[in-house]
This record gives sequence, C-alpha cells and structure tokens, in this order.
Amino acid sequence: MKMLTLALATAAILLSAVGAQANPARDAIVAGFVAQAKAENPGFDGFSATRGEIFFKANQVGGKPETPSCTSCHGATPFTPGQTRAGKVIDPMAVSKTQDRYTDPKKVDKWFRRNCNSVLGRECTAEEKGDYLTFMISR
Repeated sequence: MKMLTLALATAAILLSAVGAQANPARDAIVAGFVAQAKAENPGFDGFSATRGEIFFKANQVGGKPETPSCTSCHGATPFTPGQTRAGKVIDPMAVSKTQDRYTDPKKVDKWFRRNCNSVLGRECTAEEKGDYLTFMISR
C-alpha cells in the first residue's frame, strides 16, 4: 500500500509539473508517435526529454551542410526565436513560450519532414520525433 501511495504521489507531482503544457491535440500527436515507435522498435520503452535535448543540440551528418543541427535555424535554446536562412523569424520552439506549438498534426508532419531531411538527410524516426517533442513540451 505504501508503494502505491508513493507512486500516486509521484505521478501527481509529475502531472502538475507538466499540467500547464497539456493539450489534447498535442497529446494525440505524441500518442501517434508512441504507436509508430512501438511498431518500428518492439523494445521501445518511452520517449526521453534528455534524448530530445541531445538530438536538438547535436551536429548531425547526412543533411545539408548549412543546417547541421536543429539549432542552425531554431537557435541554441528553445526559449528564444530562431531565424530561417532567408531571414524569417521562427517563434520559440518551447511550448512554454509558444503555447499552440505542436497542436496541428499537418504542421507537425510538414515541419518534421522538411527539417529532418534538411538536418539528417532522411525522415526522422518516430522515436526521434517523440523525444524531440517530449523535450520541447517539457520546456
């Protein structure tokens, strides 16, 4: 019984910490990536904000030389605006700064397709997308 109480208390704390970020449309997008990740990798055990942050900041290979990482356009931190190569301002990626971010499935698909191909030279995996979203939603 003590373990159950501790588990429920921990869950309540975690949920309250992300409660301001909760959004049914965003949750559905993440749930779709969970299903895809499980299909791609039977050993999938959940998304990680830590892996998402590493992915966001890492210099990748295979993509365009002018966009070696997400930070090339989105800036070093998800809390500040970024800028396209054409000079257009990109709103901050962190959900705490741009609350409607990642709520339109068509936009999420469009931008992952474009940006993953630009940075990686390929489509992102469902796990990469979910990790990235988990990081941005937690910020």
